[in-house]
Amino acid sequence: MTRRVKMPSEPPRFRGHEELRDSLQRALAKETLPATVLIHGMPGCGKQTLALWLARTRLCTEDPAPCDRCTSCRVALRLEHPDIHWHFPLARPKGSHSPQRLAELLETARHERLAELRREPLRAGDGTGVKGIYLAAVLAIRRLAHRRPAVSREQFFVVGDAEHLVPQEASPEAANALLKLLEEPPEASRFILTSSKPGSLLDTIRSRALPIHLPPLSTREVAAFLEEECGADREAANRAASLGQGSIGSALGYLAADGNASRERDQALALLRTVVGGRRADSYRAALDFRPAGARGLLDLLASLQLWIRDLGAAALDRDDRVVNRGELSFLRETARRLKIVPDRVARAVGQVEEARILAQGNVNPQLFMATLLLDLEETLKPPAPR
Repeated sequence: MTRRVKMPSEPPRFRGHEELRDSLQRALAKETLPATVLIHGMPGCGKQTLALWLARTRLCTEDPAPCDRCTSCRVALRLEHPDIHWHFPLARPKGSHSPQRLAELLETARHERLAELRREPLRAGDGTGVKGIYLAAVLAIRRLAHRRPAVSREQFFVVGDAEHLVPQEASPEAANALLKLLEEPPEASRFILTSSKPGSLLDTIRSRALPIHLPPLSTREVAAFLEEECGADREAANRAASLGQGSIGSALGYLAADGNASRERDQALALLRTVVGGRRADSYRAALDFRPAGARGLLDLLASLQLWIRDLGAAALDRDDRVVNRGELSFLRETARRLKIVPDRVARAVGQVEEARILAQGNVNPQLFMATLLLDLEETLKPPAPR
């Protein structure tokens, strides 16, 4: 019998990566960890959880740290520590007609988002809108960073998804303003940037931060998390962990069969079936099923389509161990055989989807670019003409 899935009432303790944590603890003890670090890795792999662990370790008042018992640790785990400041991309508020008004509205939105995270620590973010870390937010960080910590010897500023310092609708001045702060950080302030796309950050910012790569967890570790923290049964946990590919955040989306991640996975499979069916009219019809606006809402769907195409390539090479969506292995094998799939065509198809993902981040008509994508994929994946 499947147990009801529950979500933790506070951010879960960081797990796994023991060697990395040991190294960071030694660096903190020896005072050799730089004031600015950049934690990077795949989406949902625990970058901000590691940032919280680092801050708790430094600010903990007991030994060994973090103890999870002292006042500092307890309020930090509730995201209420006055010396751990969280910043993340936000949508530009309506009615922000002046810099001062924008700063006020952004601060209100930040506190509202933190309140949501306290209620639902593992709640997925809404990735459908245009968000940014605006100059007003960075100026607020600068002002606070030059003040003394409230209760501790140091204070931490965690900037999540830092690549959004230079999105389409945010001024690049935000990145430059942060750069000036990182060049000469105040003595009692530390900065933790997190990013799934570190290459999108300014080179000057990356050069001033110690890079810390957070690799994916094993499927076993992710499944254990889902069982212990969410109450998932073993079968559901193992399935979601496999689909999550080492990301707890991604795996959470697959726990519910009717959740967004599961629906997007099924929709992406339907698109792949349309493409390999070889009937252009079907591709046009599939494209017209999308709304004429809201392209950013298709980013996760396109990522799922990329995964299906990679699975098709793995099946073509008889590498069943590399297939993530193992429930459709028979379809993948048959399709790879029928279309005579080879690696270079798979690579081109994945690249075409990536180009579509880039387009989706702009103001484009989803019906138009999806029609182009599906037709391009059909051409790329179709079997070679007989000689």
